[in-house]
Amino acid sequence: MADRALFIASCVGDTVSGDRSVLVPWWSITKTCLPACALILVAGGRLDLDRFMLGRRFTLRQLLQHTSGLNCYTEHPDYDPALDHHDDPWSDEILLAQVDSVPPLFKPGQGWTYSNTGYFLVRRLIEQTTGADIEHALNSLVLAPLGIEKAFIARQRADLQRSVWGDEDNFHPGWVAHGLLMGSPAEAAAFMHGLFTGTLLPVPLRDAMRLRHPVHVNLPDRPWRTAGYGLGLMMDSVAAAYHFPDLDPPRTVAAFAPTDDQGIAERAVLEEAARLR
Repeated sequence: MADRALFIASCVGDTVSGDRSVLVPWWSITKTCLPACALILVAGGRLDLDRFMLGRRFTLRQLLQHTSGLNCYTEHPDYDPALDHHDDPWSDEILLAQVDSVPPLFKPGQGWTYSNTGYFLVRRLIEQTTGADIEHALNSLVLAPLGIEKAFIARQRADLQRSVWGDEDNFHPGWVAHGLLMGSPAEAAAFMHGLFTGTLLPVPLRDAMRLRHPVHVNLPDRPWRTAGYGLGLMMDSVAAAYHFPDLDPPRTVAAFAPTDDQGIAERAVLEEAARLR
């Protein structure tokens, strides 16, 4: 992979490095923005982490930590054929019907499995609570307070084609049912750094985000030897944004690469964090 295809940004103190004109999909980093938004609503008494959701037998915390038992719609047998045919994404109604018809993988809280379906429900819960679509909710509650001005939710194929890498697969971002943020690596680093060093969340809720649920996965050729999942915190894509609170001063590094090798972005993050010491 050519070096030009890898984009790195970092944040130390109030200093953010990286080209803010570069546009990339944030992929699973969006999953960190959604819990941040939901926890702001928890802090305001508008949501509760540990009560059963209306009509459900799982909680918001379990959705955010992938312990709800919900299957993932990307595992549905019709999902890959739909992508191969470049179909438009399934509607919310179809996804909700799957939630009700597909048996859970385990009882809530009795296991762990990565579920985009769970985050789809989180997106809907935020929208129902705020009365705004997810882009407006994220902007007003999370991104704008952290000084993130240019990130946006991709809504059509043309949005992904604006990425620095283009979109050879003609992928419709609506298949990311919880929402797909796009922005610069610099803003991704600034978001993650502000989230964990600022005052956006009360300390107990910020600590709740980082409380790890152990995840037993095989990590060949990766810089990590163990894995865990907090609330929206474990990157499982080639978009890697890591905050290092134990370094002095604390720093955050984000890396993005157009490759299926997740370790490339992760190793780049570690190298950059070491370089900044």
